[in-house]
Amino acid sequence: MAGGSYGGALALSAGGTDPRVDSVAAAITWNDLGQALFPNFGVTSSAGREALGNIDSPAGAEYGGPGVLKRGWAGVFFGAGASSAAPGSSGDGNSGGNDGGGASACGRFAQEFCDAYAQSAVTGIPSQPLLDLLTAHSPVAVASNITAPTLLLQGTQDTLFGLDQADATARQIAAAGGDVTVRWFDGGHDAGGTNGASDRAVADFFDRTLRGTPDPATSESAPFVYSTQRAADERGGERNRRMTAPDYPGLTPNSEPTQTNTVTFTPASDDGTIIRPPGASPSAISTVPGLGSVLSTLGSTGAGAALTADLPGQSAIFTSEPVDSSLTITGAPRVDLRVASLAGPGQAVLFAKLYDVAPNGTRTLPGGAVSAIRLPDTGSIDPVDVTVALPGISYTVQQGHRLELSVSTTDQAYAVPLEPAQFSVNMANTSVALPTVPAVASANSTVPVAPLIGIGVVVLVVGCIVVATIVRTRRRTVAEVDEALVDTPLVITDLAKTYSNGFRAVDGVSFEVKQGQVLGLLGPNGAGKTTTLRMLMGLITPTGGDIRVFGHKVTPGAPVLSRLGSFVEGSGFLPHLTGTQNLRLYWEATGRPIEDAHLDEALEIADLGAAIERKVKSYSQGMRQRLAIAQAMLGLPDLMVLDEPTNGLDPPQIRTMRDVLINYAKTGRTVLVSSHLLAEVEQTCTHVVVMNRGSVISSGTVRELTAAGGQTEIRVDDAGRAQSVLDAAGHDGAVIVDDGTVTVDLTDADSAVVIRELVTAGVSVRGFSQSTRLEDVFLDLVHRDTPGTVVHETDSSEDRS
Repeated sequence: MAGGSYGGALALSAGGTDPRVDSVAAAITWNDLGQALFPNFGVTSSAGREALGNIDSPAGAEYGGPGVLKRGWAGVFFGAGASSAAPGSSGDGNSGGNDGGGASACGRFAQEFCDAYAQSAVTGIPSQPLLDLLTAHSPVAVASNITAPTLLLQGTQDTLFGLDQADATARQIAAAGGDVTVRWFDGGHDAGGTNGASDRAVADFFDRTLRGTPDPATSESAPFVYSTQRAADERGGERNRRMTAPDYPGLTPNSEPTQTNTVTFTPASDDGTIIRPPGASPSAISTVPGLGSVLSTLGSTGAGAALTADLPGQSAIFTSEPVDSSLTITGAPRVDLRVASLAGPGQAVLFAKLYDVAPNGTRTLPGGAVSAIRLPDTGSIDPVDVTVALPGISYTVQQGHRLELSVSTTDQAYAVPLEPAQFSVNMANTSVALPTVPAVASANSTVPVAPLIGIGVVVLVVGCIVVATIVRTRRRTVAEVDEALVDTPLVITDLAKTYSNGFRAVDGVSFEVKQGQVLGLLGPNGAGKTTTLRMLMGLITPTGGDIRVFGHKVTPGAPVLSRLGSFVEGSGFLPHLTGTQNLRLYWEATGRPIEDAHLDEALEIADLGAAIERKVKSYSQGMRQRLAIAQAMLGLPDLMVLDEPTNGLDPPQIRTMRDVLINYAKTGRTVLVSSHLLAEVEQTCTHVVVMNRGSVISSGTVRELTAAGGQTEIRVDDAGRAQSVLDAAGHDGAVIVDDGTVTVDLTDADSAVVIRELVTAGVSVRGFSQSTRLEDVFLDLVHRDTPGTVVHETDSSEDRS
């Protein structure tokens, strides 16, 4: 039985469970899927170090405990099996008893795998049940039972399943007395999978093990054949060679252990302190799933080197002296580090990699792989010693080149914790052990020049597309911060949005919201309110201006958006889940701990009683609205954005919501509300921004807007005398309502001055009240901003009218 990747694991599993299998050939596959997808190549315990020291094979590694999710590869790996299931199967989401609706999202994966993976994919940390499940369904569970001759082919260009996976399977089979042959070839998941040479090796292996008559033209008598690579030089010399060794070292007690060369490294600087920035952005780029070999090649070019360079302040660098003669590395180098960390629980994550540095400074990352490390939580800032198995490679370092060890805090291919952290990284000793397997060069197959040129053109085009995509992504995710605004919840400056059909929905909108304010965003339908809110949340991109939340420029996916809670244009609840399940699922999708959700407070705000445990599809509009507001308040965000929050609420519920928003702002947080219920806005909001036809036409406090015009009612002892005094003082239009009351439009006049004028004239003032409502001001502002009407000379919309 033979297969690659999924098929390779199936072939090994069949070989370990079915005695009818006479021969097994497995290519580019895994030994333990949990360790492959959640790697941790750093061991800190005495037992772990001893176990690693007892491994004599070239690419052996010891698992350091629950590791770091290969987020990029995990998406590809699980996505390959996530297509819809056949009609009538559980994949249609209608199976009885499954209210979670997860079957349709699981595709061809069993529900238990899907559920366990979904949780760990959010946090980036594998649960022990998931690791146990993946181990139980991996070749590691049965490899010791394989008695049939087995060929393991592993690619040297594979950041999904590295050489360590084949090494572990080989050790298992050999330890049980099985017959195993190992071969490394220049291929893998990052280089198109298997190739002609590996396919010929499988055919030859089956000829030898099944027919007993190998083809002399293609057979290999040596058990271990591997391909080694070196960096390209200016002369364009041969980069790959096929090597033949007597056997694969360290598999049996009679095997010779892997030989090692020790190279001394020195730190590039005296300070080994490195940081992980908030949101883990920007992140270093080591590989792109499926295109690792392309990115590794681009790394040796000028533009590619800038793209894949380690980021300043995030990497501790250690370098060797130039090597006196060429040095071949065959397997996984090992290094002892001493690390002190200031990181939250489960968040001490680092990435180690080994570069080849040419005399001209060009850096090559062999295989494009890194070793992910998750340090245990010690509860102390004291440094810990960790032994790291670097990525397994087959590579020749040329004379005059240097080696460079880089330990970084971020890597875009992994699920890096988003909380900031600080590390101090040093080498526990000054040397790195480099494994080598003595071998002789064997014949290389010739490659036709024309196809090689064609392949090169294709690789170049794909590489350029990858570089352009990654550069755009990094530009989008790197946060721009204005230090002067880090304490200001929201600043919008000259914001504009023009759609592809030429319609300009938002035109030069600018306003600021400070801490503790409840700001009402008002405007008729089509004024641009919702478009502005969608840009604020990063859902759409503005065509002009910018938005800053606590000084950070808002872009799609910006980390600062985690400080914003929102409810705009529908909540997107899953109707087949309960209210509580929807809230929990929403919070889990953020990747933050459930204890930070303040779920009890949110449920209290929803005030749904026993209905919170009913399916959302049975809710009324008002119940959905309350649940949506509770969802927006999960985590008690510093800035909350609500679009029509009182829709569907009855008067008592509206009163309760008003109190909730006012009290929320009193805690120092900020609320932005868009609503058409102007009476509620007047009672709830401290500030107002009025929009019309895509622009801001007025803004200020509610008191300022309502006091800026309209009728004022003055209760006096002599209404006739009061009217005469007001007319004489220039307050035209005073009207006598009755013997003790007059009304007058005071516009911008100071009420204290008006009262003093009346009292000085001998008129007793018994009461003074503003009768203008926000609704009146709003309608007047919108009316005056309508094209064709006469506009007050101070109206900001004059030019547009």
